[in-house]
Amino acid sequence: MNLSSRGRFLVGGVATLAGTSLLGALASAAPVVRGVLANGDRELIAFPQKRPLMVLSPRPPLLETPFSVFDDGVFTPNDAFFVRWHLAGIPTEIDTRKFRISVKGAVDHNLSLSLSDLRKNFEPVEIAAVNQCSGNSRGFFAPRVTGGEWQNGAMGNALWKGVRLKDILAKAGLRAEAKQVQFNGLEQPILPQTPDFKKSLDLDVAQSPDVIVAYEMNGKPLPVLNGFPVRLVVPGYYSTYWMKMLFEITVLDHVDDQFWMKTAYRIPAVNHGNVLPTDEGYATIPINVLRVRSFVTNVANGQTLKAGPQSLRGIAFDGGSGIKTVEYSLDGGKTFAAGTLEEDHGRFSFRRWNAKIDLEAGKSYTIACRATGNDGGIQTTDAFWNPGGYMLNSIESYEVSVA
Repeated sequence: MNLSSRGRFLVGGVATLAGTSLLGALASAAPVVRGVLANGDRELIAFPQKRPLMVLSPRPPLLETPFSVFDDGVFTPNDAFFVRWHLAGIPTEIDTRKFRISVKGAVDHNLSLSLSDLRKNFEPVEIAAVNQCSGNSRGFFAPRVTGGEWQNGAMGNALWKGVRLKDILAKAGLRAEAKQVQFNGLEQPILPQTPDFKKSLDLDVAQSPDVIVAYEMNGKPLPVLNGFPVRLVVPGYYSTYWMKMLFEITVLDHVDDQFWMKTAYRIPAVNHGNVLPTDEGYATIPINVLRVRSFVTNVANGQTLKAGPQSLRGIAFDGGSGIKTVEYSLDGGKTFAAGTLEEDHGRFSFRRWNAKIDLEAGKSYTIACRATGNDGGIQTTDAFWNPGGYMLNSIESYEVSVA
């Protein structure tokens, strides 16, 4: 297995990190990316197996992809893929010969699966899917909310390879009383009062043929910071369910009531999750399916463009219905025209789009884009609000001038 010398490598079957530590050496004079939101400037630092990314937190690592990366292609390179861990106790060494995934709980047969078992005893599958943090774009919420102040780079699209979770569950055999499937990864809390990070899916979602236990990402082993040796991939769902370093699958005979399901990552069960900051007393449900979104990737807010004909391009995605249309506007959303959709890599993937525009010298434009999913979901100018800062998907706009 050929692995990067500055990242993970195998020594007698032990996957580890080159260099001094998982966190790497934080440069005292690192380059800075100027933020597109208040207090949004971020240092660019290269962690193991990663190119320089925008650092929100070094421990646990919260690393954001610079937005320019998304203009390079439909798939986000592994070394540019965003990183989001919840707990600071992340293993820096994994013995792949001893690593096992246990399957237990309301099953007929407990399983202990090695990496070799996954590759040899189950049908391999590949799926292109967007992994987006629940709080992607949280920094744009108004009023602002607590939590990681992500801009728009807490997302990425990859081709994931692994085995279907449903095939693993079928091998274990689900009992009649099974209600949910819970997932646990190797990250651990530092303080005893911090709850271990676990997430659960309803049986119908867990048994979808699209949900996989992935051991490859864009044709290579997963980077350690993205969950090596295996992670759960739940296409169409926010990344809180995409458990990294997955080592334990427990079939529950009840609805999961631990902290990370009962309290954290919940959205208002009203108005598509949209409430006022003054609202109280509403019911909540666990966050779930991605909302439709689109972006322009080759134009930045505040940029000065040249006059004349040129290309406009970007990306769009939703929770799995697939993108039906992307429209663009040069007048801030007063009027829209149809963009051209590029190659379809699957209903869970980024869909690239483009358009030809002609800009006049001396004028200013407000460029905007709007996506519609095959299920009818459409972006609106109104930004939803909720106290978690989740699921922002309003229309993006870009103020530009023309020289």
